Amino acid sequence: MEFTLLGAAAIAAGAAYLMLWWEAKHGNAARCTGNLWEIGVVSAVSGIFIGRIVAMLVDGTNPIAHPADIILVRSGVSTAGASIGAAIVFLWQARKEPIYAADGLSAAALAGLAGWSAGCLVRGTCLGTASDLPWAISQAGSTVTRHPVGIYAAVMFGVAAVAIAWWKAYRRPRAGVPASVAVVAAAAIRLVTEPFQPSLSGGPLWFYGAALAVGIAGAIWFGVLAPRRAE
Repeated sequence: MEFTLLGAAAIAAGAAYLMLWWEAKHGNAARCTGNLWEIGVVSAVSGIFIGRIVAMLVDGTNPIAHPADIILVRSGVSTAGASIGAAIVFLWQARKEPIYAADGLSAAALAGLAGWSAGCLVRGTCLGTASDLPWAISQAGSTVTRHPVGIYAAVMFGVAAVAIAWWKAYRRPRAGVPASVAVVAAAAIRLVTEPFQPSLSGGPLWFYGAALAVGIAGAIWFGVLAPRRAE
């Protein structure tokens, strides 16, 4: 049992905070009156907690009978449970202006996912399927080199976060589009990296596919079909 999940969460929180800090200086373009950091942290922490509970239930562990296992990680966090839980908590907090708040957190959320993926260095879960590529890495005591899939994901999430932050600051897209594009980016990155995981059975490909479809639909609606909002 270990506290490595908390370490990964701390890295994710730090990355999200730095992105919000940078955007505050360069123009977030969110037009949200709420505290984005507070909304983001509460949503993320709640999502991780809910995802952990879901993972425990799926594995047949009673969280009431084993409360310490919620943070003393044995089986990780349910991606679908954490994402849906975080979304519900976010919508409740930002119920007065959910679109603006989602836009404001779009780059920070991707930065947080980059930090969470980079947290594989703390958790020892970076490596995926076997590979002979020059940058492949082997575990201590093993001669088999593997894809550093956690690093792949961290880099791609980081690039997507910077791109959306720059886009918001200097291009001022229509409300709802940055959040939709962030969902598309997150889902696409997961779909690309999941085949490099040791087993496809561990990743909810159906969930990533559904998120990709929702993000594309949102981008089309907010970017093309929806009436323009008064600035």
